[in-house]
Amino acid sequence: MERHPDEKYPPIEPYEQGMLDVGEGNLVYWEACGNPAGKPAVVVHGGPGSGCTERPRQYFDPDRYRVILFDQRGCGRSTPHASDPAADMRFNTTDRLIADMERLRIRLGIDKWLLYGGSWGSTLILAYAEQHPERVSEIVIPAVTTTRRSEIDWLYRVAGRIFPEAHDLFRAGVPEAASDATPDVLAAYARRTESPDPEVRARATADWCAWEDAVLSQETYTGPPPYCGRPARAQQALVRICAHYFSNGAWLEEGQLIRDAGRLAGIPGVLVHGRFDLGGPLITAWELARAWPDAELTVIDGAGHLGGAATSRAVLAALDRFARE
Repeated sequence: MERHPDEKYPPIEPYEQGMLDVGEGNLVYWEACGNPAGKPAVVVHGGPGSGCTERPRQYFDPDRYRVILFDQRGCGRSTPHASDPAADMRFNTTDRLIADMERLRIRLGIDKWLLYGGSWGSTLILAYAEQHPERVSEIVIPAVTTTRRSEIDWLYRVAGRIFPEAHDLFRAGVPEAASDATPDVLAAYARRTESPDPEVRARATADWCAWEDAVLSQETYTGPPPYCGRPARAQQALVRICAHYFSNGAWLEEGQLIRDAGRLAGIPGVLVHGRFDLGGPLITAWELARAWPDAELTVIDGAGHLGGAATSRAVLAALDRFARE
């Protein structure tokens, strides 16, 4: 399908969807869009806990791609939903999400697929690809993160040097935290998101979302705030899952994904990152590109974590190129 270089593809609807039983009481929602005989690609959403949306569908040529989207455990249309305090978070870990992706690939009869996603999605993409490089054809990442503890510390503590007023409020939301150390603060938020008291859960959710929006406040976007503007149920799942993952370092060794990037040799990759991304500074994308022999890094001047028109153009160009190849 032809399109103007500055425009995305027209909106499309799924031609197939379902719920995948991944065990431990979890059902993962998935959908397929585009051409059933096209090049397989999977969209890995951010958060963790954001859920998939319609927007990424428009980055893929619907005549050339078979696009798979799914909601990671606990969010979106997957069940049980993390907004329910009865949902057991013990069964929501990075390794389990990787296994879920493999189950989905096998269920859909896909041999290799292109991986697309940014922010937390890029962490899960890299973790999956380093475990299963033989199942990955290409990778496209806008907004690179690897969820190192140093990156988590930047987002939830050091960025407070730029937004001290908002960070004081974020820290004040958990006065019971053992210390000001990031793991203690995030663990306190994780405990509050699992409180049997709905008012405690709601307050923790609101405080967390307010901080996340403060970090993105210098970026240009349309519509409601990226975090506080979500429906209450989606906010609660997102914050509970984020606090759960980040207080545990996503169960990854520090620096693991960049250390093991050599496993991606032979997999073409395109990394697109805003120079003024305060949610995930450019240095992570830079270090990953140096460690991954087949990665191309495009730095978008003036863009942040949410990207913009130039980021979209770079992503569309990469996906169109891989569709042709």
